[in-house]
Amino acid sequence: MPAKNAPSHDPRIDAYIAKSAEFARPILAHLRALVHEACPQAVETIKWGMPFFVYAGAPLCNMAAFKQHVAFGFWKHALVVGAGSEREGMGSYGKMASLGDLPPEKTLLAHFKKAMALNEQGVKSPAARKAAPKPPPQAPADLLAALKKNGAAQATFDAFPPSCKREYVEWITEAKREETRARRLAQAVEWMAEGKRRNWKYEGC
Repeated sequence: MPAKNAPSHDPRIDAYIAKSAEFARPILAHLRALVHEACPQAVETIKWGMPFFVYAGAPLCNMAAFKQHVAFGFWKHALVVGAGSEREGMGSYGKMASLGDLPPEKTLLAHFKKAMALNEQGVKSPAARKAAPKPPPQAPADLLAALKKNGAAQATFDAFPPSCKREYVEWITEAKREETRARRLAQAVEWMAEGKRRNWKYEGC
């Protein structure tokens, strides 16, 4: 029978670590041990396919292994690490490929202490700033002229949401050579006449 204060160990996290790349296993195991050292009451679970640690009824931190790096992040990153620190993807400390990429243990434990206090106080994560909406895409004159000559393509373009229109507009206007632009323009009209989006080849992949 486990001791009353034994750390929570979810067998799904054991399996996650075991199937991770060889370089990632010691990093994940070390981070897991560090979580329980700093916060013995942390409860392990799996959310969105990755190991999560919950404390005081709220997510505390999470970790994940990728092909070439490991990421570890505090749920309330900005409040724990500092508002001025950029978060790379979901990691609070960038992409880690070895144990040497981790911050000093003293720093990590101080961050854990802060993260635990935030959860104990019921502090919520700051709301993410919403990016300002992009203005509607302005189709160039050559695209408008080409669409005017092809009713099916025109109808498709008119029915597209702004994001789909923008994909075609940017693809055409970013061409550096006139022949490249002409080729893209012809291809765009052909695809739109068939009701296709710019990246239709990758949809459903």
